Amino acid sequence: MRVTFIRFPDHQRAHVVVERDDGVVYRLDSGPAGPETPHDLVHYTVEDALAVPDGIWGAIAGGVVFHSMRHVAGRRPPHAAERSKDMIREHRDRLQRAELIGGLCERAAALSDADLPRFAAREPFMPLTVEQLRTAARALHRAAAAWAELGAGEELRLEWPGWRRLTAAATPERTQRPGRSRSRPGRSSARPRS
Repeated sequence: MRVTFIRFPDHQRAHVVVERDDGVVYRLDSGPAGPETPHDLVHYTVEDALAVPDGIWGAIAGGVVFHSMRHVAGRRPPHAAERSKDMIREHRDRLQRAELIGGLCERAAALSDADLPRFAAREPFMPLTVEQLRTAARALHRAAAAWAELGAGEELRLEWPGWRRLTAAATPERTQRPGRSRSRPGRSSARPRS
């Protein structure tokens, strides 16, 4: 999946272009632009650095369409909206965990390397090791530097690995539409007697 982060002039509405592997393209609205690393790039960086398959970006790669996303191009698969809602409902705890991890790593990146063990010990719900915090913080520093080098209108194009995506649990196939009978009225499936 290709993800294009565009550097908009400060205070303009910003968006990210998401080109999924199935050819569908979305625009992910990301709020007002500014000099700081965009929230969606923070999540992308953290989830990529920690190889998280079931976070925000893994969910998008797997077919989830969040409310902030608008279809731009490509043919959406049948029942895509239903499947997306089901996946969000099914994996809500993982998506919330990804939000928590992104925020923790962003705060950790503002600290010195020596302060990370104390930071991890203070957090009551720390789902990461100190080494994972270090890995994510270093990746966030690189992303912030790359973002700072961009001028208005320039882009940061990243590739999300196709294998790192959230998948839906198996659901029973639909065998018929509601309100429809499979057999025609007046016909019996039993064979006539001879």
